[in-house]
Amino acid sequence: MRATSPSTTTPPTTPDLVLNIQRSAGLRRWVWRHPLLAQADNRLALALAQKLDMSELTARILAGRGITVETVESYLQPRLRDALPNPSCLKDMDATAARLAAAVTHHETIGILGDYDVDGACGTALLCSTLTALGCQVFTHIPDRIAEGYGPNIPALEGLLQQGATLLVCVDCGTAAVETLDHFESRADRIVLDHHKPDGMRLPKGLVVNPNRLDCESGLGQLCATSVAFLTIIALQRTLRQQGWFNHHPEPDLMALLDLTALATICDVMPLQGLNRALVAQGLKIMNRRQRPGLAALADIAGVKADATAMSCGFALGPRINAGGRISKAGQGLQLLLSPTEDDARPIAEALDEINRKRQTVESHILDAAIEQAQTQLEAGRAVIFLHGADWHPGVVGIVAGRLKERFNRPALVGALQEGIVKGSARSITGLDMGAAIIQAQQSGLLLTGGGHAMAAGFSLTEEQCPAFHTFLDDMLSEARTLPPQDDLLLDGVVNIQGATATLARTIAQLAPFGPGNEEPLLALRNVRCVKADRIGQDGNTLRVILQDSDGLNRLKGLLFRSGEKRFAPLLEDKSRPLLHIAGQLRLERWQERENLTFFIFDAALA
Repeated sequence: MRATSPSTTTPPTTPDLVLNIQRSAGLRRWVWRHPLLAQADNRLALALAQKLDMSELTARILAGRGITVETVESYLQPRLRDALPNPSCLKDMDATAARLAAAVTHHETIGILGDYDVDGACGTALLCSTLTALGCQVFTHIPDRIAEGYGPNIPALEGLLQQGATLLVCVDCGTAAVETLDHFESRADRIVLDHHKPDGMRLPKGLVVNPNRLDCESGLGQLCATSVAFLTIIALQRTLRQQGWFNHHPEPDLMALLDLTALATICDVMPLQGLNRALVAQGLKIMNRRQRPGLAALADIAGVKADATAMSCGFALGPRINAGGRISKAGQGLQLLLSPTEDDARPIAEALDEINRKRQTVESHILDAAIEQAQTQLEAGRAVIFLHGADWHPGVVGIVAGRLKERFNRPALVGALQEGIVKGSARSITGLDMGAAIIQAQQSGLLLTGGGHAMAAGFSLTEEQCPAFHTFLDDMLSEARTLPPQDDLLLDGVVNIQGATATLARTIAQLAPFGPGNEEPLLALRNVRCVKADRIGQDGNTLRVILQDSDGLNRLKGLLFRSGEKRFAPLLEDKSRPLLHIAGQLRLERWQERENLTFFIFDAALA
């Protein structure tokens, strides 16, 4: 495999380009994340640097994110009391709180059905633990991805009713399950706590708290379902307080629920701005107290040695909680989160860790074939990647779709074919609304089921409809044809190795939590040579390098994960040691009581 070098004809310098990289070895343009970052005379950055006594680079990063002198304090120290809305702004919230309060005061039995992902497990655990503490008997059900599919189904809800439930609650699902939920209209009250886009105005009868329902004016459409559940518990507590319930009963500690809210927000890839940023910032603090035995045990099993971060939640904890729902028992993640002690939680955490390793193996087998097929489709002029296979495990197709989206910078849909039906997941890129396309395809009669949001969706259809569905997507998302092979790399600053210090890494870390809407700053290291490169890890897919500046005086360790998938990896292993610009993230990590400064590599280009 050969690295792709920049064009021999140097393109004209433009203000948006970083280090004039028009086409890197990873086939990407390097551009400033925000036009302000390209300005040599950035008055806002200067004002921030003077006010906070910080480096000009850090101030420029803040300025490039729209942070002003007036808003910098709330950005650096997000507080829930400043960000929390009145839950009543959500449609149906007051009625939902009143119905739950009635269930508490009458000690009703409640049945909760949650989705099989992290958001569904966290939201179900949050409700179950709180309602149980308030005196209700609660039964839960997480549907099996393969046997039952997404969302509520009649047998599952029948099972909850047979256990005595007089109130049914759906978490992270239910908005689109109109017929299923209405089937129980005369037998139990029904509450939906969800965030998925509805298929038009039609909703299940009963109470539906969903910031994305078309008649909800809350402006909270970026919340995950667990956050909706958290606001519901706030509203419930307020209602019970008004009724005098807590004059004779202890109040639940709502702050203790923030670890679940943070984990779900991160793993459901919600934008970390405004309320979400405050929920995650405070939730990570709660998580680091290790008060929830299941998360504490899972962190130990996953090797999360330091304080939890958005990255450790997204890449270590979340995938393991998800693993049961993908290829094993769907309820294992919820069981872990509800474990009363670490002794109870540890065997479940160990099982989920083992299942996650199996998931990785299954995924890798599918991915190789999917990459080849996707390349063929794009060469044939397709705007959208749509693949399915008879031997592909339905539990990992969403992950494969995400990997294809990253590799080819195109919307990607991947499904598993079983008994003539293709069930799958879709992932999109910024600016192309996959959820809307899926809903329109269902309304056009192409799909059996479908729904989701802009960046991710699920679908099912008959095998015979696959060609027509693919053509429909190509038309709906035709703008994808004009996209470059890789999206632009958005950078926040340029430094040399001498300037890539532990102090800079600590300062950048103060801008966390990082995620969509508040991405971790990407820096360009200019004029460096890769003087050593070793492949490490069990599969040899991680590249550990030593970077050295052009005069040979300063060095910095670098890491490249999943190097086998990266077009620019051979450039780092080039024995001739060419002069490079390298883009990545600078982090200071603790390991065995020692701090390690590392540059996590995203791309490279010939200098």
